[in-house]
Amino acid sequence: MADLRITMRHEVRESERRAPIVPADAARLVRSGVALTVERSPQRIFPIADYLDAGCVAAEPGGWRTAPTTDFVIGLKELPDEPAKLTHRHVYFGHAYKGQRDAAALLGRFAAGGGALLDLEYLTDADGRRLAAFGYWAGYVGAALAVLRHRGRLFRPLRPLTKPALDRELRPSATDTPAKVLVVGALGRSGRGARDALAVAGIEPTCWDVAETASLDHAALLDHDILVNAVLVTAPTPPFVTTDLLRQGPRRLSLIADVTCDVTSRNNVLPVYDRITPWHDPVHQATDVGDPLGIIAIDNLPSLLPEEAGVAFSAELTPHLLTLAEPGLPWQRCLRAFREACRANGLETESTHV
Repeated sequence: MADLRITMRHEVRESERRAPIVPADAARLVRSGVALTVERSPQRIFPIADYLDAGCVAAEPGGWRTAPTTDFVIGLKELPDEPAKLTHRHVYFGHAYKGQRDAAALLGRFAAGGGALLDLEYLTDADGRRLAAFGYWAGYVGAALAVLRHRGRLFRPLRPLTKPALDRELRPSATDTPAKVLVVGALGRSGRGARDALAVAGIEPTCWDVAETASLDHAALLDHDILVNAVLVTAPTPPFVTTDLLRQGPRRLSLIADVTCDVTSRNNVLPVYDRITPWHDPVHQATDVGDPLGIIAIDNLPSLLPEEAGVAFSAELTPHLLTLAEPGLPWQRCLRAFREACRANGLETESTHV
């Protein structure tokens, strides 16, 4: 294996508790000859001492900025606003290829610095299936929060838990009001997670997938208390719910949990809200839609179960990190997606990297 140096950066978002590489897998990388630097982080669920025990080197937050440009920088969520020019190859969820807000500005930073974005959303096999994903845990947490909100037991502000602790909150009691729940995208990873959480809650949901969304029954959709949207949309799709639809008359639907969170994307199938919801205020009340409608749209749901989600994701990602130095087809697909997105935004990419 060619020399491979990776820096796992500190996450600038305070509510981000996960890590793309957990200590056990960090040890595996180090044993395989990877030089792994881990930035210190006050909120990461896995302590820096565990990474040092695994053979990693510690660095201060933001140290990646001065690392050699041949290093890979890995994270999960958004980069800080500086530097203006990005010179490294960054591995993370960039959310910049579907027309999202500020996408052009981010891609412009990479184009200006000669760096590259290897977006984890586009790390796929030949059939387009993701090779490392948080989808299951996003669906699990999204459905769980929706049920707790419906039962009047949603804790605020949200805080990270273990799965056993969340399940204790989720199990039904004799006084709970029954909920009729619809999961759209029920057969995918996120949908499976949502269905498992609902099973803990004692709820048998209505399950829709490709066949049902091809010709959507809007009246049936509105005849549910909760809609859990777990659909992975890769191209513009007719919306499932619109403001006009909600205004048309009485409906049972009172809460949407949008696991997908494509709110600023051209692929948004729920154009009835315009911002994600934060941990301290997780439910947005939609206005001017007739009867009350709450929306949960948290774009880092798995961070509420950071240990379980991190361990599962890291296990899937680690084998592919070992191939970064001599990029195989999955990483080449990531690089191709980056270059195509730059061209679509009128940017010339003069990347110094393969």
